[in-house]
Amino acid sequence: MKWTRFLPLVAATMLMTACASPQKPGDEEVVQGAEKKVETTKIPSIQLSDEYYKTLIPVKESASRGLVVTNLYTKYDTREVETGLMRLSQREYPTSDYFIQEGQYLAKGTVQNWLGRSNKTEEGLNPSDDGLTPEQRAMQAPMYLAHIVEQNYLTKTKDDKVTLGGISIGLALNSVYYYQKEQYGEYYEQPIDDSKLREEGRKIADEIYKRLRGRDELKNVPIVIGLYKQKANNDIIPGAYMSYSVGKADAKGLGEWTDIEEEYVLFPATDVNDEHRAINTSFDNFKRDVNKYFSNTTSVIGRGFYQNKEIKKLSLEIPIQFFGETETVGFTQFVASEIAKHFPNNILLEISINSMDGPEALIVRKPDEKVPFVHMYNE
Repeated sequence: MKWTRFLPLVAATMLMTACASPQKPGDEEVVQGAEKKVETTKIPSIQLSDEYYKTLIPVKESASRGLVVTNLYTKYDTREVETGLMRLSQREYPTSDYFIQEGQYLAKGTVQNWLGRSNKTEEGLNPSDDGLTPEQRAMQAPMYLAHIVEQNYLTKTKDDKVTLGGISIGLALNSVYYYQKEQYGEYYEQPIDDSKLREEGRKIADEIYKRLRGRDELKNVPIVIGLYKQKANNDIIPGAYMSYSVGKADAKGLGEWTDIEEEYVLFPATDVNDEHRAINTSFDNFKRDVNKYFSNTTSVIGRGFYQNKEIKKLSLEIPIQFFGETETVGFTQFVASEIAKHFPNNILLEISINSMDGPEALIVRKPDEKVPFVHMYNE
């Protein structure tokens, strides 16, 4: 499955992954060659952000496409397990030097096989439950591994070819194990301790690394493996990566594990610690003022993203029950004017205003910008 892409002497620009838009003036056509097959691809000329990797269009679909939706509990985790892995990978593969591509080396059947129990499927990575009752299984051998995400990182060589430069693997781990004591009976849940999750996750990572290194096409590339802790099935915020390790090119095993200080917090928060208290207070005051002046709102929900115990992004969702365009515009203007009053200026703030008819307005204030961007969907 080894392949190479050939590029003419052109300057590649940044593009968000999976934005395969029709070719526009300024797009650069390139030639992709794989063994005897030659395909024409392109690199769009528009640069969206230096936070995203360059990509080649058309995007190659993942070899295990679709499994992430069925294997993880919530839409929040299905997104974050991939975007978080991309963010983690930037520590090893700089966006200035690498392209990104969906995983091409782990086929759907391989991933499904690896996710099974060792006594149920060939090469299953979850523990055997042979001879255990449902209660014993929950305590002694829960399903730790829920999903495997693969991302490929490509680099351009001196002779203008693009070849595989590294692989990142995200291991989505269960923080809660759900089980039934009898068929068609009530579901019970068994939380899994973080220390146990890390221990079992690292064992699984070591085995996956060994299997990947056993492939000829993956013998000489760096491999990054991250451990992702997914939330419970009723959570409305995503989990986060707990730690990661890197196996350098030609290394027989993974290196030391590095902890990752990332988390998502739901506001209003019921259990407030020191890092979250300031934003929770700001959120409560903002919500109070919104409800004071516009009574046709329901519950405001906030999701904060923290890195190293500092908030980086706050997303607010405001459902409304307005019936007139004038009232919607007035409410949006009020919310935009309240931002500077309540929230610190050094974080990314996104506010979505929605009604039963769909999205009504979007307000975005980037860090250190005084005037927010406002978009009305129905104008």
